[in-house]
Amino acid sequence: MARITTAELANAFIDEQVALVREQVGDKKVLLALSGGVDSSVVAALLIKAIGKQLVCVHVNHGLMRKGESENVIEVFKNRLDANLIYVDATDRFLDKLVDVSDPETKRKIIGNEFVYLFAEEARKLADDVDFLAQGTIYPDIIESKGVKAHHNVGGLPEDLHFGLVEPIKLLYKDEVRVVGRALGLPAEMVDRQPFPGPGLGVRCLGAITRDRLHALREADAILREEFDKSGLASHVWQYFIAVPDMKSVGVRDGKRYEGWPAIIRAVNTTDAMTATIEEIPYSVLNTITARITAEVEGINRVLYDLTPKPVGTIEWE
Repeated sequence: MARITTAELANAFIDEQVALVREQVGDKKVLLALSGGVDSSVVAALLIKAIGKQLVCVHVNHGLMRKGESENVIEVFKNRLDANLIYVDATDRFLDKLVDVSDPETKRKIIGNEFVYLFAEEARKLADDVDFLAQGTIYPDIIESKGVKAHHNVGGLPEDLHFGLVEPIKLLYKDEVRVVGRALGLPAEMVDRQPFPGPGLGVRCLGAITRDRLHALREADAILREEFDKSGLASHVWQYFIAVPDMKSVGVRDGKRYEGWPAIIRAVNTTDAMTATIEEIPYSVLNTITARITAEVEGINRVLYDLTPKPVGTIEWE
C-alpha cells in the first residue's frame, strides 16, 4: 500500500476501511477504548462514519492521565462530536493493581489486561451484546511488540479474549494517521495532539508507582506543557514530556536539607516513531521550566534534560 501523504490517498483509505468495517461488523455493536489521543480519535471518527451509533466509546480514567486530560476528552467528544461516550473512573482499581510493580513490561501488561477486563464488564452492562473491541493499534506498535517493548493494545491482551478485534489503522504510521484524521474532518487540536502512551503516566512514573510521585509527575508535566505553549515550542516538537524516576537526591529548600525526585525532560522529533531526534530547547525556556517545577511541585528538587536520540534510546523511558 502506498504511503498516505495526501487528502486524496487518505479519502481512498477511508472509503476502503469503511467498507471493510461494515462487512466485518454488520449490525453488531463495537466498543472503543477512547483515550482522546490521535490514534483512538481517528479510529472513533472512522467507525462513526462506518457504523454510527453502533459504536460505543469508553473513556477510562485509570488515574494515569495527564492533568485535565479526562475533562478535555469528555468536552471534545460529548459536546463537539456527540459521541456515544461512557466515562469510567477506575483510578483506584488500576493503581491498586500496580502497587509495588516496578518492571516496565509487567506494568504495561497489567494496564492492558485491566483495560480489556473493564471493557468486558462495560459490555455486559449494555442492553445489547457487544461483539467487537476496536483499538487504535498502529504499525510501530506491532513492530516494537516483536522485540522492543510490549504495547497495551498488542502484547497485553489475555488469551481468553471474547471480542473480535477491529483495528482499521494498524498498517499506518503516526504521520499517516494524522493525514487520515484531517481528511475525516477532526479538529486540528485533536489531530495534532501530542502522542500519549496507552499506559499513560504509568510508564513515565518510572519504577514502582506511588501516588505522591505520580501527583508530582502530573503537576511537573503540566508546567512543561504550559511553558512549551507559551514559547511556541509546542508546534515544533513532536513529543515532549516529563519522566520521574524512583530515586531521590539531596537538595536545599528554605535553608533546610530537602530530598526530592528529579524531573527528566524529554523532547523529540520524528515522522514515523521508528527513529527520533532531540529538539534543542533554548536555555531561557529550560531555566523557566526548572524554576517553576522546583518551586511549585512538592517532591521535585532537580530538573534534567535527556539528550538521547532513538536509537539507542526509545521515545519513552519504559
